[in-house]
Amino acid sequence: MKKKIFKGVLMFIILILTVVIGYFIFMTVTDYKPEAVINLDIENNKEKRVSVDDIMTVTTYNMGYAGMDKDIDFFMDGGTKSRSISKEKTLENLRGTLDTIKAENSTFVFMQEVDKNSTRSYKVNEYEDIKEEFKDYSFSFAINYKTPWVPVPITKPHGKVLSGIVIMSKFFVDNSTRYDLPGKEAWPVQLAELDRCIMVNRIKTDNNKELVLINAHLSAYDKGGKIRKQQLGFLREFLSEEYEKGNYVIIGGDWNHQIPGSDPSIFETTQEWPEWLQVIPESSMPKGFSWKFDKNTPTVRSVDKPYKKGENFRAVIDGFMVSDNVEEIETRGRDLDFRYSDHNPVTLNFKLK
Repeated sequence: MKKKIFKGVLMFIILILTVVIGYFIFMTVTDYKPEAVINLDIENNKEKRVSVDDIMTVTTYNMGYAGMDKDIDFFMDGGTKSRSISKEKTLENLRGTLDTIKAENSTFVFMQEVDKNSTRSYKVNEYEDIKEEFKDYSFSFAINYKTPWVPVPITKPHGKVLSGIVIMSKFFVDNSTRYDLPGKEAWPVQLAELDRCIMVNRIKTDNNKELVLINAHLSAYDKGGKIRKQQLGFLREFLSEEYEKGNYVIIGGDWNHQIPGSDPSIFETTQEWPEWLQVIPESSMPKGFSWKFDKNTPTVRSVDKPYKKGENFRAVIDGFMVSDNVEEIETRGRDLDFRYSDHNPVTLNFKLK
């Protein structure tokens, strides 16, 4: 009897090891390894060209895959949930996101965490819904998260993910490019992590320069900030090169850092400063650039628990950095109380000098 029990236990252990090893082999073989530079399709491109006399707006919004609404917590930040509450809730959040973008009516829109076919958002093709809703924009999509299966949490895994960042434009876009950002987690952690990137859209202006629009979504969780330091260094060099060419440069998105000059202490909370939130060093800012953000409107909340105003930690991590040949008219956040996402949108009103 003891021999049979031992044999049964041994077979069970072998089975578990076979599944685990098979999983890591499968994930390693299928791991998304993008080229350093990828030319992207521009869908539904417009004819209108940018003039230096135009008054324009750009909105950035991390839509949280239409699953990170006010009633959600997240397992990576101390919560328990790994997916949207339901497909119906995903569609409700997506509708709210689309209505928010429509109300802003911006010239350009930067979006992050837009899912195409993911377990966490119940396989709702959010990118297709966005394109269907906004016929007066062009669209570019860059993958920054592609994995066959994230196995945690065990009871309800994050699952399959296909997600990316988007730029929408009411003006003709000459080209759109994905640039891979440096810094990766070690194997096997990177197998289930995002492949961070920036999307760069170039628009020729009527004075023979370029308006360079950059959508960024930087790393948040790397311990010690080594990866983030590499990413910020890459951006500093990239922005400096574009500035030296005489181009107009606007970079915006989810920085996953406290934007310099903002102050989380002005937002009431009962929580401590989260470990993941670091301040962007002033040395990361290239010469000739400045930050544009709304210091009075929080753009992100803590997600270790569902949102309750006055309790969750809030900060400003979404906004823009612009070259000094771009004139800021106004930068405003829109406080949605995190109804549809764990972020709030920010809009920059600007003109070219």
